[in-house]
Amino acid sequence: MSKFAIIGVAGYIAPRHLKAIKELGHDLVVAMDVNDSVGIMDSYFPEAEFFTEFEAFEAFIEDQSMKGEAIDYVTICSPNYLHVAHMKFALKKGIDVVCEKPLVLNSTDLTELAEYEKCYGGKVNSILQLRLHPEIIKFKKKVEAGSASKVFDVDLTYITSRGRWYLKSWKGLDHKSGGVATNVGVHFFDMLHFIFGTLIHSEVHYRDDKSSGGYLEYEGARVRWFLSIDAIHLPENAVHGEKSTFRSIMIEGDELEFSDGFTDLHTESYRNILQGAGYGLSDNYPAIEAVEMIRTQDIIKVKGHKHPLLASLGI
Repeated sequence: MSKFAIIGVAGYIAPRHLKAIKELGHDLVVAMDVNDSVGIMDSYFPEAEFFTEFEAFEAFIEDQSMKGEAIDYVTICSPNYLHVAHMKFALKKGIDVVCEKPLVLNSTDLTELAEYEKCYGGKVNSILQLRLHPEIIKFKKKVEAGSASKVFDVDLTYITSRGRWYLKSWKGLDHKSGGVATNVGVHFFDMLHFIFGTLIHSEVHYRDDKSSGGYLEYEGARVRWFLSIDAIHLPENAVHGEKSTFRSIMIEGDELEFSDGFTDLHTESYRNILQGAGYGLSDNYPAIEAVEMIRTQDIIKVKGHKHPLLASLGI
């Protein structure tokens, strides 16, 4: 049984990690968050220690090691801009890491973290769960079995409505979240690389606080993409569950249907990590470099290869 610590347990994504650790038969020993609204822990690990101050959390980790009960993994669900510091904290103590997306905001951080791995011996594992989705794996195999010269035409659309709180939180600050393309889109850009290979060309056609759109060319695909947290962009029939969300990947006019099958992807990610087969730093370069480029590129006005939604909005 592996022993886990978690940083950022009050966050939106933390319950998926708690569920994965519990379902696979492992133990959460301690959690830390500056926010004390962490009642979710009672559903999974009510006996786990909890701290709101990082110094107390660090001291507890050190005490566990001194007693011969060292933590095996630190799970990181903190705000994006804190990921690097929290990964360095774990690695310096020789503890392996499980970190949420985006792993980092800048590709240079990946190189620096690789040096920490070499120096201290810990390993960074990232959650790239779309690579584990059965329908995405199925389509990837179809692409690989086809003609090597085939270039697919793809329209990627992801709209997930967020309230006014979003822009007033760290998520609304580009230097803390990376902006919409990074915060809600990095998994999709990783998926595109996973299926279609190396990114060759990138254009940004629109970008504001709530949405972003552009065009990407991969070895095997021409992709028009649009991402938004603004409910105004939702089609009328796009309400699923508690949140208004529209997710669509059209490939050559056919929908790649992968709306279902998300529930257990974190658990599958953990299963792979615990077997020594998790995705590491090197796997993250393509997507991080893509969103870094999207965040900093100049916006260009084009008539061709524009996402249909941008075109319909007159953008």
